[in-house]
Parts: sequence; structure tokens; C-alpha cells
Amino acid sequence: MPSVLFVCVHNAGRSQMAAGFMTALSGGKVEVLSAGSAPRDSINPTAVEAMAEVGIDIANNSPKVLTTEAVQQSDVVITMGCGDTCPFFPGKRYEDWVLDDPAGQGIESVRVIRDEIKSRVEKLLKEII
Repeated sequence: MPSVLFVCVHNAGRSQMAAGFMTALSGGKVEVLSAGSAPRDSINPTAVEAMAEVGIDIANNSPKVLTTEAVQQSDVVITMGCGDTCPFFPGKRYEDWVLDDPAGQGIESVRVIRDEIKSRVEKLLKEII
């Protein structure tokens, strides 16, 4: 089973939305992880609201710290355009998705970010399964 790690600085918005989509859309065919280099205490409530609008519940997720082990166990590592320095291991697929940060933005802006993340997750899913 392929493993995907989504990384952003706070692990409270973009990476959580991406993990939520990958979990929902893969139907259990992908191991999904998310983490951040400086995780917040909780998930961005606007990201939670935006995901709930499309039937995906990320409200009970919690931000996690990025570890070398998480990168080592992942086949694909996706960073979210937030300048994170990720450990590099040969043989892994790395991508940087440049996406606006939903922190402090209203629901209309977060919906646009959410929809872009969904599109990218759908494309990645077709490539790895």
C-alpha cells in the first residue's frame, strides 16, 4: 500500500485538508500521514468548516510534529508551499504544492484552496494507485 505524507508548517490547514481528501478518496488504499515543523494546538476552524461542506470531517484531527521517521516511511512527500525543510531520502517522490495559506482567511477563500487541494489529490491518487 502506498504511503503519502502531507507537510505544512502548522499542520492545521492545507496538509489536514489534503490528508482528509486522500483518506476519503482512496477508500483505504493509501496510508495517509500529515505533519508540520511547528504544529499549532488545533486545526484551523475555517478549514474544518470548508471540509465539512464537502462531507469530510477533520474536526477531531490534531496537528502533529514532522519527524524523520514519518518521511522515511512515506513513498510520497508533499510539502505545501510553506518553505518547510523536509529530510531527503533517495527513492522517495517529493512534490511542493504552492497553495495559499488558509490561516486568517474567510470561508470563501478557504473554499478555493480546498477545491485546489482536492484537484491535486485526485491527480496524485490516479498516479500512485
